[in-house]
Amino acid sequence: MAEIGKIRPPVTEHIVAKPASKKKAGREIESLPIGVFDSGVGGLTILAQIMRHLPHEDVLYLADNARVPFGGRSEEEIIKINQEILSFFVKRGVKMVIVACGTSSSIAYPVLKDKYDFPMVSLIEPGSHAALAVTENSKIGVFATVGTVRSGSYKKMLNSMRPNLLVTSESCPLFVPLIEGGFVDAEETERVAKEYLKPLVKEGIDTLILGCTHYPHLIKVLKRLAPDLKFVDPAEEAVVVTKKFLSKNHILRDKTKPAHYNYVVTGSVSQFQDLGSRLLGKPVAKVKQVRLGRA
Repeated sequence: MAEIGKIRPPVTEHIVAKPASKKKAGREIESLPIGVFDSGVGGLTILAQIMRHLPHEDVLYLADNARVPFGGRSEEEIIKINQEILSFFVKRGVKMVIVACGTSSSIAYPVLKDKYDFPMVSLIEPGSHAALAVTENSKIGVFATVGTVRSGSYKKMLNSMRPNLLVTSESCPLFVPLIEGGFVDAEETERVAKEYLKPLVKEGIDTLILGCTHYPHLIKVLKRLAPDLKFVDPAEEAVVVTKKFLSKNHILRDKTKPAHYNYVVTGSVSQFQDLGSRLLGKPVAKVKQVRLGRA
C-alpha cells in the first residue's frame, strides 16, 4: 500500500504566473516568505511538507479561523474571503502563495489566479496527478468539503486526464469541526469516518484523495478503518512543484540562513497555538491575531 506522503508522481507545472522581477517591495524576491493559507489548522499539512522539502524557506501562515470552515459557504463568500486573504499577502510581501485549502483551490483559485503579481499553487491538479500515479483499478474516491464536491473540481480534473476513470466523491462536513475542536482521536470521529467511507468502499475504489488539508490529520483513523486503500495527500506534490518552480526561477532562499515561520490568525490565538502544536508535532510560536483588510 502506498503510504501517504510517500507518493512521487511525475512533477508537472501547476504554476500560473512567474515573478515579474527579482525585486519586490524593495527586497530581493528570494528573501521573501512563501505565503500559505487555510481556514484553520488544515494547512499545517502543507507547512510540514515545506519543512521537509524546503527547510530553508521562510513561511507566513494565515489561518482564517474566525470563519472556519469554508466548505459550506457560498461561492461568492468563498471568493470574497480569498480576496481578503490574498490582499493581506500583497501588503505583507510574499514571493508566492500555496492555496492550502481544498475549497479555495476548487472555487476561488480559478477565478483569482491571474489577478495577483505572485504565482499561486492550488491543490486540485497536484492531487489528481498523485492519485493517477497510484491507482491500479482506475476507481478513485475523493473526500472533500461540501463546496469542493459541489464544484466537481477533482472529478473534472481527473476525467480530463483519464476519461475512463470512475470518480466517486463524498462530502465530509463534520471532519473540519471535529479536527478544529481537537477530536482527532475521538470515538465519534471514527464513527463519522466509517460512515463517510461506506459508499466509496462500496464503489470498489482503491485510491482515496484527501481533498481537504484538514483530512490528513485523520490518516491513522482512516488507515485503521480501510487498510487496503491508497491514501493521497495533495500537499506533498504541491510542495514538490513549488520547490521546482523556485529552483527554476532562481529564487530559492539562501541555504545558510535558518528558516522562520510566522503565523497570523483571525480568531483565537491560543486555540490555534495549542492544537497546531499537537498536530504539527512542533511548537507553533509567533502567532498574532489580525483583522483582514486592516493588517
